Amino acid sequence: MMNTQLQKKKRKIKDGVLNGVTYFSSGLSIFILIAIFVFIFSKGFSSLGMHLLTGNYWSKSYLSSVEETKNMPAVYERPDDLNKDVSFSTKWGVGFVDAKDQNKDNVILVEYIAPQSPFQYMIDDSIKDKTVTMKAETGYQVEKLVYVNEHGTKMSAGKLFGQNASQLTTVLDQKAQQISQVFFKTPGGGIKGSIISTIWLIIISMLIALPLGVASAIYLHEYAPKNRLTALIRSAIEMLTGVPSIIFGLMGVVVLFPITQLFGATTSNILLGSFTMSIILLPTIIRSTEEALIVVPQSLRDASLSIGANQSQTIFKVVLPCAIPGILTGVLLSIGRVIGESAALIYTMGTYVNDTPTLTSQGTSLAVHIYNIMSSEMPNFELASAISIVILVFVLILNIIVKLLSRKLNKAWY
Repeated sequence: MMNTQLQKKKRKIKDGVLNGVTYFSSGLSIFILIAIFVFIFSKGFSSLGMHLLTGNYWSKSYLSSVEETKNMPAVYERPDDLNKDVSFSTKWGVGFVDAKDQNKDNVILVEYIAPQSPFQYMIDDSIKDKTVTMKAETGYQVEKLVYVNEHGTKMSAGKLFGQNASQLTTVLDQKAQQISQVFFKTPGGGIKGSIISTIWLIIISMLIALPLGVASAIYLHEYAPKNRLTALIRSAIEMLTGVPSIIFGLMGVVVLFPITQLFGATTSNILLGSFTMSIILLPTIIRSTEEALIVVPQSLRDASLSIGANQSQTIFKVVLPCAIPGILTGVLLSIGRVIGESAALIYTMGTYVNDTPTLTSQGTSLAVHIYNIMSSEMPNFELASAISIVILVFVLILNIIVKLLSRKLNKAWY
């Protein structure tokens, strides 16, 4: 009796210790995960916006001349709904505001242009045809403004001379008799090109890896005899999952680059990155598909064969539809691997941020874009965190889609 009570007490102590370790490990994991999310969102949320998602990474420069119009009023009235932070020039009908760019440098932005302002009728000096007019756009950065003062002398003002929006407006109202030239820059810092490159990378790599991976898994589980050769193939596939991706990148440059040259590529390119990623994804898709096939009850196969269906009909009409939810999970893991991969893509796609990427040109995925930002002399934690949020939201949306699709398919078949 005493021994039984002692054993129960020891077992309770042992169970309590094991439960404590489990709770501690789970709590620590949750704490670390929450800390990562808090850090990323606190650093990057302020940088999120449509400009980040749809804007170009590289700034475009404009050197323009200002044309004075005949119907230009003597004084421009400040609009009532214009923000108080905007410095408005009543002489030239343009409003400027102080801001910071993606690198947290101070800039002067065009915030408002009156309908009859000469800033609506400018000549682009970067082209030969001087009859082509342009207008300043809100959001343009004013780098340098050349004006003529009351003595007929050309003077300069703007961000390049350490001035802010208020000082620039004062110069325009009090000293500028004529505006000779204005040097504008578009904001830049957007990730549109990297988003396009990532989407191309996902589509091409999945179009190659998914059919090959599913077909290989079907062969290994449904057709291949259970012998040493099959076991050796499975071991090789499992070993490939542990190979560092940078080795796949080197292999892609040496082996797969000549294939992309047939499509007109002359340097590292998105197509080469897609080919490389498809090879990296094959082990994951094969293993997840095979596990999904294993879960399908053998009784379904036997029932299909018993009513006269052959093996191929059984596999593609019965087994494979039941395994689709598991295959979709493998697809989700594969897409997540594509989005998060960087080492292999640095060699195969390059590190040049391309605003207009094509399959045979260089480009950066979102992960490589983060690498570029953080490997520079002045790492931008805010922009890197903002891109990380975009990646997390993208993966979250994919998770929701896969879950809903799996639930719908399960209801349809069961």
